[in-house]
Formats: sequence, C-alpha cells, structure tokens
Amino acid sequence: MPQLGESVTEGTIGRWLKKPGDRVRRDEALVEVITDKVNAEIPAPVAGVLERITASEGTVVAVGQEIAFLTPDADRRGDRSDPVAAPVSAPVAEPRPISASIVLTPGQADEEGPRSSPLVRKLVREHGLDLRTIRGTGLGGRVTRDDVEAHLREKGASAEPPVSSHADSSKDERIVPSAMRRTIAQRLSQSAREIPHAWLLVDVDVTQLVRLRESVKRGFQETEGVDLTYVPFVLKAAVESLREVPVVNASWQNDQIILKREINLGVAVALDDGLVVPVIRDADQKNVVGLAHALADVVSRARSGKLTIADVEGGTFTVNNTGAFGSIASQPIINYPQAAIMNMEAIVKRPVVVDDAIAIRSVMNLCLSFDHRILDGATAGRFLQNVKRRLESWRPDSAL
Repeated sequence: MPQLGESVTEGTIGRWLKKPGDRVRRDEALVEVITDKVNAEIPAPVAGVLERITASEGTVVAVGQEIAFLTPDADRRGDRSDPVAAPVSAPVAEPRPISASIVLTPGQADEEGPRSSPLVRKLVREHGLDLRTIRGTGLGGRVTRDDVEAHLREKGASAEPPVSSHADSSKDERIVPSAMRRTIAQRLSQSAREIPHAWLLVDVDVTQLVRLRESVKRGFQETEGVDLTYVPFVLKAAVESLREVPVVNASWQNDQIILKREINLGVAVALDDGLVVPVIRDADQKNVVGLAHALADVVSRARSGKLTIADVEGGTFTVNNTGAFGSIASQPIINYPQAAIMNMEAIVKRPVVVDDAIAIRSVMNLCLSFDHRILDGATAGRFLQNVKRRLESWRPDSAL
C-alpha cells in the first residue's frame, strides 16, 4: 500500500469504487479516502475478488484497521504459479484484509465515553444519546457512525438528527456535506480557533504590469504552451519579499516561532465541491516563466483529481487568487499552521492621483491575514509594501 504522507493524521472513507463480488486488478483503484489534505485513491494490493467491505462510506479509519477483505486470485486457485491463467475451481481460501494505508488517529476517549470521531460524537449529541451505552465495533472498541445508526435502529429511531421546528421549515433542504467539505470545515475552524488573525490591505498600481502582460501573453502561450496570468507575477513578488522578511515564512509550534528555510508556496485552487492547496516547492528558485509552468501543472492536476499527498504537503506561505471571482477586498483564513496567507484581488480601473493630476490606472488590492503571535502590524505591513513595490516595478520591456 502506498504511503500518503507522514503528517496525515486522519481520514475518512469517501467513496467505494468497487462493490463486493467485483473482480479487481492489482493496483486498480478500490476506494477513495479523504484526508485533511487531499483525496487519495487506495489501489488493490493484489488481483482478486473484493469479498466484503467493513468500513462504510463516511467512516473514519485508523492505521492497521481493515477496511475490506480481498481474496487474491492465487489463493482462490490454490496455485501461485500462474495467478492469471489458472482456473477458478479450487476451494476459496480465507480472504485477506485490506488495511487503510494512511496515518490516522485512533479516535478520542474522554468523559463522553469510548473512542469515536468528532462526527460520531456530534451525531450522538444531536440524538441525546450516551456514547457509553453504544457498543463499538471499530478498532480498539471505537464507536463508528454505523454503530450509532445501528443503535438508533434498535430503538426504532431515525438516524437523521431531530429537526428543530423553529429553525427549519418544510421548504428547507437538508444537505449532507461531502467528506471534503467536512474536512475543510474542520481545518478552517481549527485555524480560526487557534490562530489570532489580524488583517491588512494595500492597493497596488499594476498599470505597467497589465501593459507588459498584454504585450507578451500571446507569444508566451505559443512558445511556452501555458497561459500567462497575473498569478506568477504575484508569486514572484511574494517569494522575493519572503526572503527579505523571513518571519512571514514561519509557523508557531510549541510556543516557539519556527522559521522555514525553504519557500514552498501553496496556491489555493477552487474545485466543484471545495478547494485544495497544492504546493510549488522551492518557489524562490524560479523566475516568472518557471512559476507559470509550475502553476499550470498543479492547477491542472488539482482539477483532474491527480494530486498526491506530497503535492499538498510542506507549504510555508499561501497565495489565493480571489480576484478571479471579481472580489476586490477579502479577509482570508490562514492555511494552518502557516504564519500568513495573501489574497490577490481583481484588477480594476480607478481614478488615481498621479503628480497632482487625476489618472485612470489599473489597481489591484492585496489582502494579508497573519498570525499575530508571530507578526505585528509593522512587520506584516513591511512585507506587503515589499510585494507592492515589486509589482509596481514591472515595465513593458521587463524580462520574464
């Protein structure tokens, strides 16, 4: 089974891609697992038949816990010499368990009762149940969602949480969030809860940058094979400014400030059902052309579902292009546990005073949220001013 990253601590069975009785090839995708970083497909370790599934969709699983049982072809035929051509007439051997190949927490045991996931404890509270009265069938006696639903069926109750008459009406629609949406909710809640956010905004006159891009974008696409957007220019300005103000490229851990030696830029990518933040590694070693290629690569793989855990780990600073949606000012939530995140907003034409005269200029806002434990306003402002200065220094004849 593949390793999905050392820092992954929990995951959820998102969607089974095969059903019991299906024959699978070795390395064929069996199940989609949702982690706090990315969706990952777990492949079949051997060719054979999927006998039964023991971890249903929505279940949080732990390392070593079986999620399904697979009978290898070699065992079914009683002959390992030719697992492809041998007849399937031999007695069927005991199916082998398939373990989850992700690092997961074993659950929480506290005053509420046995080990369980936050989702299970929420379901228990919604139904007014006592977790200690529910028999857990998961690893180490862990109470799963299936256990709670089975307990409710025994009591003749619905697995749906009680509906509050004063909050809902018959016209309301109840939507069960996807595993990705639940993960986003958890991670952003953690960031907002644990990090004291502060926020700054500066406006940037990008008139000359707009002229530069307009003059080279067609030839750039023809020669480089990717579109030239404004994002690589912002990424370049950000990494150069991070070198000048390195405390922005940091995190708070165990009451210490950890300065990151590498500059690995996370770039938020919107998907149909959420967002992911793939990482451009060693971004300070790339010019605008290199950043444009790296950006096109991670965005393409993010939207086609081909990112791996390695693609989303190790980010030290995040840039988000909210301007793509027409936003002109927004306060981003920090990508935990980084020190800061910067939004680039839409470029709009505004009347601006230039040399005591009114001129129409192309202006973009940059919005920075920062961890106030690590940064104060003066340092954060210095970083933003550095980014602003660099973006305003581009000219139509500048080299990329």
